Amino acid sequence: MGNKRRGRDRLESCSSCGRSVPRDKAVEYSTRTHFTTDLKEDNVTYTGFRDVYYCISCAKHRKIFEKLKQQAQRQRERESYG
Repeated sequence: MGNKRRGRDRLESCSSCGRSVPRDKAVEYSTRTHFTTDLKEDNVTYTGFRDVYYCISCAKHRKIFEKLKQQAQRQRERESYG
């Protein structure tokens, strides 16, 4: 058998409140992390990206997810093509 997942979606926990949300309903947001040692001899820097999942209410509170904003953007794209 393969690794195909049919039926139930995997649950992700919200990074803000800890609520369990289905993966297709959760809002995915990429955060950039930057670490540095600031030593004169061996200055080690690390820059990486981390995917963070938020539930709808936390994403709206943090102004990451705005449904009206997305709908307006889609409408502008449709008008520019047509």
